[in-house]
Amino acid sequence: MKSIKKIAVTLVLVLVGAIALPALIQLQAGSVARAETTDASSSSSAVQTKALSKPYVVYGAGLATSDRSDVASALGATDDYTALTSTASDYSKYISSDGTTDSAMISSVSLAPADSGTGVKVNIVKYNGESNITKVTAQQYAMVATMAGVNDIIITVTANKSVSGEAALTGVYKALAADGITLSSENTSAANSVLEATQPAIDQNSDDKGYAGKLMAAVGTVSADLAKQRQNDNEYATKAEVRQMLDEALEKNNVSSKTPDSSKTLIVNALIQVQKAPVSTSKTYINNVNNVAGSLKSSVGDAMAKLGDFANSADGKALMAKYGNLFQRIWQRIVEFFQGIF
Repeated sequence: MKSIKKIAVTLVLVLVGAIALPALIQLQAGSVARAETTDASSSSSAVQTKALSKPYVVYGAGLATSDRSDVASALGATDDYTALTSTASDYSKYISSDGTTDSAMISSVSLAPADSGTGVKVNIVKYNGESNITKVTAQQYAMVATMAGVNDIIITVTANKSVSGEAALTGVYKALAADGITLSSENTSAANSVLEATQPAIDQNSDDKGYAGKLMAAVGTVSADLAKQRQNDNEYATKAEVRQMLDEALEKNNVSSKTPDSSKTLIVNALIQVQKAPVSTSKTYINNVNNVAGSLKSSVGDAMAKLGDFANSADGKALMAKYGNLFQRIWQRIVEFFQGIF
């Protein structure tokens, strides 16, 4: 009977999600733009200056057209999502001038607007039962996107074949640009350096499911402090100062001994890049990165955005009030179904 109850609960969650997600998207599409500390009229922003107006799905250019439907299904993207394609040219623009090829752009993402104060939350989902994002973690994606200036969105990532996942954020930045939210390429490039710098340590600690969250929380905390120093004192921290700050943050998060010295050096260099990027001039960034760092401390696994995040939001409460009786009827039908079998 325990297994039956588990199946019933799973069915309820699937049905609730099928109702709630489209409704959430519809509600969020009408979100009011939020003012930030940067000038929204500029060609690019230090941080995201308004709420995402609608959901997007961005396919990698290396994904065959015939596979798009299955990938969209894995991402939870419906016909309401605006579809885009991330290319090698986009990768060069947002991630690295070293470049790549269209055929190497495999990973795909979907973006949905989140309630104000949510920050960036990321879910990495399986494709046909396979976990194909083999290296980058949900926690890395969340912190790196925040360092690029992204805020208050839920990102879902997948791929139809095994890939590292390093190019996935290209699609996020392209979707934001299509929505009128153009982030500084200095931000996205500096943020990607953090992704690269943290990868060796995360690979080495792949058996510790909580390591990635704690590491990225430490890195985010240091970045917030560095941004605060730049804004208050109008100066950059020295490499030695950044190293001391990082050591203290890693120790506080109980991952110092697990983080190789070589990785600490890489992370220090990456944090210096972020401090020099436009994102560190924004007071809003300090709040955003501290918010995400706080959520990452205890984050484990591929799913950061959970049903509770939705249910506790203003939109979630509104939908529960509107559809609550329907949820109850769904549950009752499932119970009656299993009672009928046994």
